[in-house]
Amino acid sequence: MSGPRAGLPGATRTCPHCRETILDSATVCPSCKHHLRYGAPPAAGDAQGAEAITPLRVEGSFRNAESSAWEYSMVLTIRNERGEEIARRLVGVGAIHPDEMRAFTLSVEMTPTAGRNRTRH
Repeated sequence: MSGPRAGLPGATRTCPHCRETILDSATVCPSCKHHLRYGAPPAAGDAQGAEAITPLRVEGSFRNAESSAWEYSMVLTIRNERGEEIARRLVGVGAIHPDEMRAFTLSVEMTPTAGRNRTRH
C-alpha cells in the first residue's frame, strides 16, 4: 500500500537517525527525539506552529508475582472506522522475572494539517 504524496496530510518519510517511518511534517522524530528541521520558528497559523493535543493516553504496569519468569510481547494495532486493520506492529518483547515490574505508556499526539482535510488509505 502506498501512502499520500509528500506535502499531503499523512505523507511519511524515514527518520535519518533511527530509520523509523515518521510523518513528513515532523520537526522532531517521535521515536528517537532527534530534531529534523532547523531554522526560523513556524508562523502562528502554520500547522507546525500549532500545539499538539493528546486525545488518547493510556498508562499501565504489571508485576510478576509468580515464582517463575514470564515473557511478554507488546503489540499495537490501528483500525479505521470500519474496524479494518490499518497497521499492526510488534513494539517490544521481553521477559519479566519474579518481583520485577514493567510500565507501559501509549499516547496519540495530533496536530492540525495545513493541506487537504481528508486522505484515503
